[in-house]
Amino acid sequence: MKKFFLITFSLAISHCLSAQTPKTVIFSKGENGFDTYRIPAVIQAKDGSLLAFAEARKHSMSDTGDIDLVLKRSTDGGKSWGEIITVWDDGANVCGNPSPVVDRKTGRIVLAATWNNGSDSEKDIHARVSNDTRRVFMMFSDDNGQTWSRPEDITVQAKLPEWTWYATGPCHAIQLENGRIIVPCNHGVFRDGKPAGTHSHVIYSDDCGQTWQMGGCPGIGNESTIAILGNGDLLLNMRGWRIDRAAHGYARIGAVSHDSGLSFEEHFFFSDLIEPSCNASMADYSPHGRHTGAILFSNPEHISKRVNMTVRMSTDNGSTWKRIFTVTEGPAAYSDLCVMKNGDVGILYETGEDSAYETISFSTISRKALRKALRK
Repeated sequence: MKKFFLITFSLAISHCLSAQTPKTVIFSKGENGFDTYRIPAVIQAKDGSLLAFAEARKHSMSDTGDIDLVLKRSTDGGKSWGEIITVWDDGANVCGNPSPVVDRKTGRIVLAATWNNGSDSEKDIHARVSNDTRRVFMMFSDDNGQTWSRPEDITVQAKLPEWTWYATGPCHAIQLENGRIIVPCNHGVFRDGKPAGTHSHVIYSDDCGQTWQMGGCPGIGNESTIAILGNGDLLLNMRGWRIDRAAHGYARIGAVSHDSGLSFEEHFFFSDLIEPSCNASMADYSPHGRHTGAILFSNPEHISKRVNMTVRMSTDNGSTWKRIFTVTEGPAAYSDLCVMKNGDVGILYETGEDSAYETISFSTISRKALRKALRK
């Protein structure tokens, strides 16, 4: 893939198909006895229901402390949502970073997530002075997300001993045509006796999540999202570092795999995708399993602030991206995209009036509008 580097950028918002899409609030700050909800992920189950996952943070907005993994379900395409379901609660510890995928053959939902001792901060885990380390777990649901298996620790399969921090997703995982499940992840690097940043990587399973192996690592990046290109290659889209961002045009980082996630080519920078250093989501637009040749991408489109949640589309395997929707111009942070069977696209995202962390909300982009964008 050709490398693209951002030389200049503009913060002006160009014309797109919608100035702002209607939203449905799913999780609100303070409800159900939790201080804050963060880290959204969304999928559509085999029965058509939508599942919205989140971290329910008990006492504060902090990444550390008593955090449960929860979800809500919708059976009407995202118009209304049921009661909260607790997927994983381990007392005062951290259960989070949901990365779900639906096995197309069985309908089983495979959910990757991570755990750490609630008294350990990310900084201490990176520095190897924590009480415990970050661990990787897998869960399953065979009834479209209503009940879940006991979390299974797969850390020895998914994490090298020298890695420190670890995060699955946070956004949906994917399944290839051959059945391989791939979860985008990132891990902390420790070098010369001190933390040395993070790298993105993937893990994969060829038996519907029963066993896992470590896949490719491009040697750069942080939180990541992955999509299948029209030719079957994989595109990894990575959050950049918090340092030296201006030197690379505040751009997202990309890498391509030609071998189903076993390895990645040299990384490059997306000239069209700027970020304030934040999670993002990417999905190949394949309603009914038929690839249209388009890839969708969502993130807060700004170089420094978590605002202006935007959806872009690429029809040339990620080489260039055009803005097609502004979901909200206000505060917005993490997001995840879901291509529904009928061709509509759902976006689950953190947003609010004064802060991006007031709610996790859901908006729908209609298949009619997406077809119009494809024709342009």
